Amino acid sequence: MTLRLYDTSARQIRDFSPLEPGCVSIYLCGATVQAAPHIGHIRSGLNFDIMRRWFLYRGYDVTFIRNVTDIDDKIITKSGEQGRPWWAIGYENERAFNAAYEALGCLPPTYEPRATGHIPEMVEMMRVLIDRGHAYAADGNVYFDVRSYGDYLALSNQELDNLLQPAGEGETGKRDPRDFAMWKAAKPGEPAWETPFGPGRPGWHLECSAMAHKYLGRVFDIHGGGVDLVFPHHENEIAQSRAFGDDFARYWAHNAWVTMSGEKMSKSLGNSVLVSEMVKQWRPLVLRYYLGGPHYRSTIEYSPASLREAESAFGRIEGFLQRAVEQAGQVAPAERVPDAFAEAMDDDFAVPQALAVVHTTVRQGNAALGDGDDTAVATALAEVRAMLGVLGMDPLDATWSGGAPAGGADLHSVVDSLVGLVLEQRQAARARKDYATADAIRDELKRAGLTIEDTPTGPRWELGAE
Repeated sequence: MTLRLYDTSARQIRDFSPLEPGCVSIYLCGATVQAAPHIGHIRSGLNFDIMRRWFLYRGYDVTFIRNVTDIDDKIITKSGEQGRPWWAIGYENERAFNAAYEALGCLPPTYEPRATGHIPEMVEMMRVLIDRGHAYAADGNVYFDVRSYGDYLALSNQELDNLLQPAGEGETGKRDPRDFAMWKAAKPGEPAWETPFGPGRPGWHLECSAMAHKYLGRVFDIHGGGVDLVFPHHENEIAQSRAFGDDFARYWAHNAWVTMSGEKMSKSLGNSVLVSEMVKQWRPLVLRYYLGGPHYRSTIEYSPASLREAESAFGRIEGFLQRAVEQAGQVAPAERVPDAFAEAMDDDFAVPQALAVVHTTVRQGNAALGDGDDTAVATALAEVRAMLGVLGMDPLDATWSGGAPAGGADLHSVVDSLVGLVLEQRQAARARKDYATADAIRDELKRAGLTIEDTPTGPRWELGAE
């Protein structure tokens, strides 16, 4: 089956045909680092991580660019509010984003450029656009003339006459209120760079056009980001990049929001759930399953109850893996995933349908465990591991099974040691036929939220259902 994905610009699912055979180039709009990330921020990185992993499984060589916007109105505002340098705030939050990506098992990008590291490329792009009549300087600002680009608003499917272009403070000298800022004139006390058009700092949209051009060239395969970036950010990127002479992105992929009470999760609404706090309450692997399980174009309505459901569903997968290893021994992931799983992933990265194949295989594996069919158990174990591995969710992989996660949030190893001591006492009681004490220890562990199962290889514990 040909790999297909929904292209926002075409408003339909299209067959994917790479620019260069065997290679995929992806540019993902990354973090604006004015604050620490909540799970809505990280969802985008995680969705595109799963896409990237599927391309890798399909044999493509993937170049994955995820930028950092480290200069922005919000960062400057935070700098004034906190009395701290803008670059200190940006770097602190950039590290927080990277820690969150790592905690949830995202592969590092091929390159992760910062906006402030690419001012020369932005200046050159503005110079060319001014020379070609697509941009103009005014009052120290540089604006893009939206009427000079005939296909403006084709991505978001809007009418220019009805457009209300977001504008920032100090954007004076516009010929048309719908023109957008590529360069913002310096203000007292704010960071600024010298340019032929006057001192100032870059506009948000110019940053990504310049970095995409530098790292991926005139044309590349996929441009990604959250659906909220379609306008104005991606629309404005397209206008300035194509007016500059780049063909730019051939496909546009956008992930949906994480919402709370029907509203987009955001810092400004005060309804965000920080990743750094979430990993103290939930295992990062469960969070990855929760955020990565729905289709990337489907909205996730956050609630603790929905997270508990995800934890329970993933627990059933883990329970099978643990029992299968006890019966069949360590089994490597299969070289190929089941055809039904591959068909789902090839169809616009349909992770929910792919996970349905995982759960079906788990049920078959559990049936084989009950029948004592070691061969069937081993086959199911290998297939489940292969499918979870493609999604970055294999709990038996070293990513999740080796070492403590970032920040020391997961106390599983500590609890395992302590519970192990208690279970040794229970085993000793059973050995001397003091069943009352053994049962009392089991009941006490159950009250503490742990379920004990006696197996041929010894007792095993897991978190009990609430």
